[in-house]
Amino acid sequence: MKAAKGLQRERLKELLDRFYYGHEFTSMISRDPIEFPHRYRRPEDIEVIGFISSCFAYGKVGLFKPVVEKILSLMGNNPSGFLADFDVKRHQQQFTFTYRFSDREDILCLFHILHELLKRHGSIESAFMEHLLFGGGEIGKGIEGFVDEILMIDTSPVYGKMKYPHGLTHFFPSPRKGSACKRMNLFLRWMVRDKDIDFGIWRGIPKDRLVIPLDTHIGRISRCLRFTERQSSDWKAAVEITEVLKSFDPEDPLKYDFVLCHHGIAGVCRQGNGKGCAECVLSVFGTCRQPRSHTMVK
Repeated sequence: MKAAKGLQRERLKELLDRFYYGHEFTSMISRDPIEFPHRYRRPEDIEVIGFISSCFAYGKVGLFKPVVEKILSLMGNNPSGFLADFDVKRHQQQFTFTYRFSDREDILCLFHILHELLKRHGSIESAFMEHLLFGGGEIGKGIEGFVDEILMIDTSPVYGKMKYPHGLTHFFPSPRKGSACKRMNLFLRWMVRDKDIDFGIWRGIPKDRLVIPLDTHIGRISRCLRFTERQSSDWKAAVEITEVLKSFDPEDPLKYDFVLCHHGIAGVCRQGNGKGCAECVLSVFGTCRQPRSHTMVK
């Protein structure tokens, strides 16, 4: 039985590697929020645009892209300089847009918080690394500390008093509350990985410390493949999935993230499409155990 499972895992790794090495990454940039930081060359601009883009990267791409485009037009050719010079009173009239849970004040406060964070630390990397080191190098602890600091920044210049409405805190989920922190892990992947379309401008975090940016597509495929038994796409599920991916590539487990996610978006695994698991390329290797209501197509 153990030998059979080992052979199955080996064949699955071969399949995932085939997906990875056969994937045309650059052609997918325009369909992914990583498109926005790719417009810049200076590391300090890539970092701040990457963070802001990841904050809005939920819901359909066609919905959040126009909002990020408005933000980029507001920030001009020097986004890091815009944030360094940001002032609530001077800039508040420019923030006229909303996005789902966040109204114009919440988005304005996001910029206020980033301004204060950069004023304290000089860069998002320095701020995050301080909490990561305090947390013993564990990504989850690093995110917790980073978010804790952010949610202690005085928001009264925006709201008139210290408060943290849902439209603001939604930008800053924490593993402490069980969140998978998909958007934060996505941002960290962009900054840390130095392959494919990721930037690798943060040098202090090994790639094997990263945690999968767990979204609906990754969660569905991972449960199908028994990477996790958890039905909730929470922090524990994200860690469990990452640990399985480490068995395929111990040094760079998130190399499979972009491929799996976009296979899911393209319909490789989609609930209720009527095709059936028998049509799925993964089922050839005996890996598909998704309930019949969760179907997969090539």
